[in-house]
Amino acid sequence: MSEYFSNIKTGATTIATGMGITLKHFFNAIKRKGDTGIDDADYFRQVDGLCTLQYPKEAIPTPPHGRYRLYVNIDDCIGCCQCERACPVECITIETIKTTADDLAVCGKTSGGQQKRMWVPVFDIDTAKCMTCGICQSVCPTDCIYHTPVADFSEFNVKNMLYHFGNLSKIEAEAKKKKLAEQQAQAAKEKAAAGAAGAPAAKPAPKPAPKPAPQQKEGEA
Repeated sequence: MSEYFSNIKTGATTIATGMGITLKHFFNAIKRKGDTGIDDADYFRQVDGLCTLQYPKEAIPTPPHGRYRLYVNIDDCIGCCQCERACPVECITIETIKTTADDLAVCGKTSGGQQKRMWVPVFDIDTAKCMTCGICQSVCPTDCIYHTPVADFSEFNVKNMLYHFGNLSKIEAEAKKKKLAEQQAQAAKEKAAAGAAGAPAAKPAPKPAPKPAPQQKEGEA
C-alpha cells in the first residue's frame, strides 16, 4: 500500500516540477533570446527567452560566408564560358555571339577595364539543380558570378527556378548573328579576291619535243 501512495507522490512531484519549468519559460518568453550563433560559447547558456521567429517578418541573418542563390552581373561577363564548363551539375547554360569590330564600343568594357568581345544573349542558371558548390564563382576571371545572401527563394512552379541573365533579347540576338554572318561572308569574299589578284599568272605548259623518225634498217624498202 505504501508503494502505491509513493508512486502517486512521485507522479505529482514530477508533474509539478515539469509545470514549474514550463511556467518559468512561459513567463520569461516576454524577452527574446539573443542572436548568438551556435559556434558561440554562450549559445547553450541561453535557456530563457522566446526562440520562435515570426517568419517571414523575422528571420535569422544569413552568415556572410554562406553560399546561396547565384547572381550574375552580366555587365562584367566576357562570355568565356568557364563557369558553364566547370559546373558539375550542368545548371548553367550560356550562348555567345562574337562582337563585330564596329560594335566593340557598344559592347563596352567590364568594371575592371577589360574590353568585352562577346555578346551573351543567353546566360541561364537553373537554381533547382544548383548544389551551391561555389566552383563557378572561383573560376570566373571577372568575378561576375557570385553567391548572394538570398537563402529563401522557394517557388510553387519549378520553372520559376530558372533565372535569366542574358544581355540581348531574341530579336537583338538574331540581328547580331545576321550582322556577324554578313561581315564574315564579306571578309571571306575579299580574302578570296585578294588571293586571286596576288597569285602569279600560270605559265603555259611546254610543248613536248618531237619524236625522232624511226631509222630504216638495211634491206628494208
